[in-house]
Amino acid sequence: MVVQNSKEIHMKKASEEHEIMDMISMIDGMMENGVSRLKVKVTEELDAGERRRQYHHGRCDIGSPWACGTPFDVLDIDEKD
Repeated sequence: MVVQNSKEIHMKKASEEHEIMDMISMIDGMMENGVSRLKVKVTEELDAGERRRQYHHGRCDIGSPWACGTPFDVLDIDEKD
C-alpha cells in the first residue's frame, strides 16, 4: 500500500483544479465566439490535454438549415447516367 504525503496530495489536487479551470476557460472562449451549443466528450483516443473540435451539421435541430431543407454545407450531386 502506497501512502501519499500531504505535499503529493496537494499537488494532485492543484493539477486537477488547473485542468478544470482550463476546461472552463475553453468553454468560456467558445461561448464568447458565438458557439451556442456544445458537447464535451471525454475519450482516451486523444493524448492528455489534447482536444479536438468537431463540427455538427445540426440535422437533428428543429429549424436548422438541414431540417428546413436548405443545408448550406452539402454538395449537389448531378444525377447523370
